[in-house]
Amino acid sequence: MPPTFPFPRIVVLSGNPRPASRTRTVARTVAERIARECAAGRGGHAAVPRPAAAGVENIDLALIAQYLFADTNGLVAAALASIRAADVLVVATPVYKGSYTGLLKAFLDLLPAGGLTGVIAVPVIVAGAPAHQAVAELHLRPLLAELGATVPTPAFSIVEAQLPALDTQVDDWAAANGRLVQAAAALVTEARVSEAAVSEAEFAR
Repeated sequence: MPPTFPFPRIVVLSGNPRPASRTRTVARTVAERIARECAAGRGGHAAVPRPAAAGVENIDLALIAQYLFADTNGLVAAALASIRAADVLVVATPVYKGSYTGLLKAFLDLLPAGGLTGVIAVPVIVAGAPAHQAVAELHLRPLLAELGATVPTPAFSIVEAQLPALDTQVDDWAAANGRLVQAAAALVTEARVSEAAVSEAEFAR
C-alpha cells in the first residue's frame, strides 16, 4: 500500500493596502487552481483529498496593517506563523511605483533570516500596464528567495485590463506551471511528515 501524505497547506498573502482587493481575488484564484492541481496529482496518495478551496488560507495584510509595529492582539504574529508553516505560499501585490507595496515589504521584514526556508512561493503581480509586469521577476522573486523560499516557477502576472479574463489567464499559467508547483509541494509536504515522524520517534525513546 503506498504511503499517504496530508494535502499541502496553501496560504495566500495579499499585500494590497486595500482590503478585499482585486489583488486578493487574483491570488485566491491562483491558489485554488494550484489546490486543484495538487488534488489531481496526488490521486490515491493523498491522505484526505479536499476540495480546491478547502486547503487555502487567506491573509489580507490590509486588515492587520495598523498592528504591524505594535502587535497588541497577536494578529501579526499569527500571520507570520501561518506563512512560515505553509507548504505553498502565494504572495500577491499590486505594482506601486515600480515595485511591490511598502505594506508587503514591512510585513516580510518581520521575518528572521531564512524565515521562508522550506516554503514553495508563487509570486503574483497585478499591474496597471504591461511594462510593470517585470516587477514580479525583478523585485518580488528576489525578495522571496532572499528569505529562503523556493520559487520554482515564473510569476503569475496580470494587467488590470486582463482581469475580466482572469480564469483563462490562470488556466494558461497553470497549464505551463501547475505540475511543477504540485511536484514541489509534494516534496515539501512529504519532507515535513518525515521530519515529524523522526521527531516523534526520538521523543518516544
